Amino acid sequence: MSQFFFNHIALSVKDVDKSVLFYQKVFDFKEIENTASNSSTRWLSIGNGKQLHLIPRPDAIIKTNKAVHFALSTLEFDAFVLRLKIMNIEFSDWPGTTLKNYIRKDGIQQVYFKDPDHYWIEINDDYKKLLNIIIEQIN
Repeated sequence: MSQFFFNHIALSVKDVDKSVLFYQKVFDFKEIENTASNSSTRWLSIGNGKQLHLIPRPDAIIKTNKAVHFALSTLEFDAFVLRLKIMNIEFSDWPGTTLKNYIRKDGIQQVYFKDPDHYWIEINDDYKKLLNIIIEQIN
C-alpha cells in the first residue's frame, strides 16, 4: 500500500487578510507563495513542509464544533498558553471551562480556542510525537 504524508490544511475564511494576520500573530506562521494558482488564496507555512491554506469565501456559512478541529503540538505549552492570555484570546479545556487547560488520561495537556472564523484549534504538549519527529530529522 502507498505511504501517505500530511501536506496541508485548507480553511474557507470570510476575510483572508484578517485570518492571515491572526495566524501570523498567534503562531508566527510565515506567508509562502501560493504555487497552485493566481487566486487570492493565501498559504502559510506551519513548519516542516506543512502548510495552512486560507481560501477566501466571504459569503460562506461556516459551522463547526469542537470535535472538528486541528491540533498543533509545542514543546513550549505553558509559554503558548501565556501568549494566549496576553493576546486576550479566550481558550478552554475540552469540556468547555474557559481559561483552563485539560490533562488527558495519557498526561498530555491541551487547550482549545477559535480563529476569526470560529474554527477550533487545539494546542497540546505531546512530547513523544514531537521528540520522534526531531530524532527523525537528525537522522
